[in-house]
Amino acid sequence: MRRGMRGRPMPRRMGRPGLMGTVARTAVVAGTATAVVGGVHRHQDQKAADQQAADAQQQAAAQQAPPQQAAPGGEDRLAKIKELGQMRDQGLLTDEEFASEKARLLAS
Repeated sequence: MRRGMRGRPMPRRMGRPGLMGTVARTAVVAGTATAVVGGVHRHQDQKAADQQAADAQQQAAAQQAPPQQAAPGGEDRLAKIKELGQMRDQGLLTDEEFASEKARLLAS
């Protein structure tokens, strides 16, 4: 037990913590907040990366989809060629793919 200046026992301090207790509590709260925020940021970054990967896969699948077979009629061929041109303009087909499909439609 602690003794005061006159040798009498000092009562144990009750109530609010001292300076060191306050500093320690503040450090714990700040550390916890930092850890939580870091976890949230990591989760958001992972979610964004997953979404980008899914978008890339979807775009790749759209580019690899085979074009539909054209009917032998002349107007149908023209409609299909216009559709292929729109797909090329949207970036779904390359110029080479467009040219080969156009040639195949005109040959049929």
